[in-house]
Amino acid sequence: MRIIIIGAGPGGYETAAEAAARGIEVVLISEGPLGGTCLNEGCIPTKALCAMDAPDQERKREVITQLQGGIAQLMRNKLITLVEGRAKLCGGRSVEVGGTVYEGDAVIIATGSVSASLPIPGAELAIDSAAMLELSEVPQRLCVIGGGVIGLEFASIYRKFGSEVTVLEFCPNVLPRFDVDLAKRLKAALAKRGIAIETSARVTAIEGNKVLWSKNDKPFETEADCILMAVGRRPNLKSLNLDEAGIEYTPRGIVVDSNMQTNVPGVYAVGDITGGMMLAHVASAQGRRALHHICGESDGIDFSVVPAAVFTVPEAACVGKTEEECEGMEIAVGKANYRANGKAVASGEADGICKVIADKASGRILGVHILGAHAADIIHEAAVLIALGATLQQARDIIHAHPTVSEVLFAAICSCK
Repeated sequence: MRIIIIGAGPGGYETAAEAAARGIEVVLISEGPLGGTCLNEGCIPTKALCAMDAPDQERKREVITQLQGGIAQLMRNKLITLVEGRAKLCGGRSVEVGGTVYEGDAVIIATGSVSASLPIPGAELAIDSAAMLELSEVPQRLCVIGGGVIGLEFASIYRKFGSEVTVLEFCPNVLPRFDVDLAKRLKAALAKRGIAIETSARVTAIEGNKVLWSKNDKPFETEADCILMAVGRRPNLKSLNLDEAGIEYTPRGIVVDSNMQTNVPGVYAVGDITGGMMLAHVASAQGRRALHHICGESDGIDFSVVPAAVFTVPEAACVGKTEEECEGMEIAVGKANYRANGKAVASGEADGICKVIADKASGRILGVHILGAHAADIIHEAAVLIALGATLQQARDIIHAHPTVSEVLFAAICSCK
């Protein structure tokens, strides 16, 4: 069997490695560097910046190069053929790269996404997240258009570096897909650190070093030395030849079924290109789902239970349902403050809260939302509990080590009524 995979981000190279481990021949096509957006201009370099006190391009490149080397080593498998270039679908399960046509038993499209931009005058005067990562100097004034994950992470990083930061978010709250209670608390926490955040702000234009915006029909302007456009990402649909290949798609992405298969039998799409949850770990899981289907297998991957994290200061993380998504349900809600956690207080990280949502009748845990130190790590215990259908009582019976910050989750579970 031969599988052609287009794209070498997490959804591509991890699937290639697993397929090869099963004895399947793989042609992995990559137009850009190994690791895709996540490694080269997304998740990893931003986390490198989080650990710095000032932009250090040399250190950032060291991190990327080291991890790229690890992927390259993983791809040094006799069953994997790495092809560099732009892929073009030829119909069926054929893919052309630089004049050479590759035939496969299945094709997996994993070409990711690109930065989105507002259709406003002067939008070209703003930079995107990739360009932001290349800055060597700290701007005195930074204006971030967009209060989602990308925007808030950069706002937090550059505030630490010393920038005066203003965030303009169109929605009523930052992190629009997160629990509103958590989002409001994060906004307040960032404001304490000196980050000015305006919600319900409609950006209308960029003129020179000024961002023009309105709120409640009143005009405002914000001057900045650097303007970051962080209004999300959109599927990288260009150049794939989708129309000629007969693959159904919309502006939101390639249309797939629950097995990640497109309307063309044997052709799959995973990750950001499908327009769903644009997270590296979701792309990896979708790649596994597609591979399992190709191999005639089933799995128990639950795509309704996906942890997400925001690496601001403090961190924010969530999994499962928000309280807003539970509207109309009888639920129990429990909360625990970091300031009551011994390890958090001893470590000087007492700013935070954990919120647990459960079904009142069954006691089954539905959602967990954490704001505070190590939230991105603690959330995975919650993900396991939700994925396994655990109840509050079952979770209360689990012993937690003391003193640990993870006890904040246990405390929230115990307070859930």
